[in-house]
Amino acid sequence: MKLLRIGPAGQEKPCILDNSGIRRDLSSVVDDIASKTLLPENIEVLCNLDLNHLPVISESERIGACVGNIGKLVCIGLNYADHASETGVPIPKEPIIFNKWTSAICGPNDEIIKPRNSTKLDWEVELGIVIGKPGIYIDEDHAEEHIAGYCVINDISERKFQLEQGGQWDKGKGCDTFGPIGPWLVTKDDAGDVTNLPMWLKVNEKIYQNSNTKMMVFHPNFLVSYLSNYMSLQSGDIISTGTPSGVGMGQKPPIFLKAGDIMELGIKNLGEQRQTVIST
Repeated sequence: MKLLRIGPAGQEKPCILDNSGIRRDLSSVVDDIASKTLLPENIEVLCNLDLNHLPVISESERIGACVGNIGKLVCIGLNYADHASETGVPIPKEPIIFNKWTSAICGPNDEIIKPRNSTKLDWEVELGIVIGKPGIYIDEDHAEEHIAGYCVINDISERKFQLEQGGQWDKGKGCDTFGPIGPWLVTKDDAGDVTNLPMWLKVNEKIYQNSNTKMMVFHPNFLVSYLSNYMSLQSGDIISTGTPSGVGMGQKPPIFLKAGDIMELGIKNLGEQRQTVIST
């Protein structure tokens, strides 16, 4: 099942794709693709709907982030060995955790705003985990029970803010529009083996990232369990699981995004994104 949210920013309607790929309005069934809607019992209700009676939504309407009212967007750094290598640091012994502020979240095809004083704007295609059943101190063997589904995330990063201006990574990760999410929340039954999904990203038609989720150091179930030791995970929280090699700062010489650049990215079974960079 593929769930999405469609409409102007802040006014998105909950929607579902039918078997023909037609967008159907879920507003008569749920308020949003958020919080309690993502509980296992409510996901099951959506799976059993007769979609033919739901209104059709135009293909021309904007797609928003596939989850609404996100409480936490928790990110994992250096979770692919080849990305750690290209940045010149050892593979972490435990997951590196940072956050994106929820004000960074935007739709999968929204414009990316290059912040004021930005000089090293970068890209990162990532697998996102959407939490369904809340929990704390979750056993790894039961972690999948807490996952509602998966999505594509572009972890936009300003490397100067992140690495050269002191303090935590967060200041280079959480600027407005630095968290495109979607197009879909793909439930576990449709996502396939998320530990073996091809993923890619290109800038201005040139492929820079071309990898597979099987290259992760720490896999999704472990990450859900690990994070739950340090915070409760709530319905609608999202975990962004890290990126493979091929980011801009890893190029020789480094390449960074400028206004007018176009990013296209995707993960098999989970959909594709397309963003244009604009100046403030």
